Amino acid sequence: MSALPGDAEPCVPAPELRTTLAEVASSYLRLGTTAFGGPASHLAMMRSELVMRRGWVSEQELLDFIGGASLLPGPTSTEVALMLARRRKGWAGLIVGGACFILPSMLLVLVLSWAYVSYGTTDAGAGMLFGIKPVVVAIIANAVVGLARTAVKRRLLAVVAGAGLAAYFLGVSPLLILLGAALVVALVENRHRLTRAVPGGAGSAVPMLVTRMHLARHVGSPPSRFARASLASVFLEFLKLGSIVFGSGYVLVSYLHSDLVLGNHWLTQSQLLATVAIGQVTPGPVFTTATSIGYVVGGLPGALLATVAIFLPSFVFVAALMPLLRRARRSPWSASALDGVNVAAVALMTGVTVQLGRTSLVDWLAVLTAVCSLGLLWRWRVNATWLVLGGAAVGLLHVFA
Repeated sequence: MSALPGDAEPCVPAPELRTTLAEVASSYLRLGTTAFGGPASHLAMMRSELVMRRGWVSEQELLDFIGGASLLPGPTSTEVALMLARRRKGWAGLIVGGACFILPSMLLVLVLSWAYVSYGTTDAGAGMLFGIKPVVVAIIANAVVGLARTAVKRRLLAVVAGAGLAAYFLGVSPLLILLGAALVVALVENRHRLTRAVPGGAGSAVPMLVTRMHLARHVGSPPSRFARASLASVFLEFLKLGSIVFGSGYVLVSYLHSDLVLGNHWLTQSQLLATVAIGQVTPGPVFTTATSIGYVVGGLPGALLATVAIFLPSFVFVAALMPLLRRARRSPWSASALDGVNVAAVALMTGVTVQLGRTSLVDWLAVLTAVCSLGLLWRWRVNATWLVLGGAAVGLLHVFA
């Protein structure tokens, strides 16, 4: 594996000083504009754009970022994007990259939310999505194969990956799969050390992560019920959600239903479904559903506050996690645990690919689009952005031809 920051050897092929903030901004604006399909698709496109094409980090370090982010509350793909930007261009990269990744989705969600409030429609983009979904499946499948080659380094890791995939289809919580894989690999590979004292320095990285997750559950909790959706209450509610929700934007929906429909009565069932749909048909983080809800309950100020609040914890968690990841590979215990988390993350991406394939490859045109996209990725390594745009064009022709 390439060395981490501070080690003897550089982790990134190209010198970091050659990357400008303008390059970070343009790369993340492009990703934020074209990354349809949810977290697995976002990670796949980051691998294609930032690892394979630009060589910002090695695949091993990308896997470490994915594994670390998977153990944190908040949107995993957004947190990986923040880690990559922080790794490449420091604190300025963290802020600029994160803002540029979130901004395109937020603006599109605002437009669709305005249309929904004004005209009661959320059908925009349905035609394009028909063609984009098969492309997304191909991009994720290509990424899973590449990441698996790096992550599955030993027979034990292959067994753990298979068990994680089976557990995913049995409905086991992704967080439990990740933590279980970390524990199993760490114990098996360090069984000869169990009779010795466990190092307390870098080896405490995983317990520290778990402790941070536990403490995060108590950050920014608002009162259980509000008389009205004031701007302050909107900010506190979404700050809480950004601090405690593990997993993808799909997990967020259950929290939104509990808090905003049943608890605070800010939204009706139909309004919640509409705002979730708006978050689904736009690229970028699914957590920008918060932008739509904020607009519905508090207009433009509510949308801006909800967006800032739900993503703010991710910036804080990433800033806290980066030093831990730098030390994790230096201890046999934490390195083994991170290997377990990495193969479990690849297993979860595989499960998502299968599920997306079932819902996206609905006819011969969708299957042909996916196969052609996969061929272009494998044979010529075509930029994923162009594939997404091509899929959108296919979808529009299918609808209007």
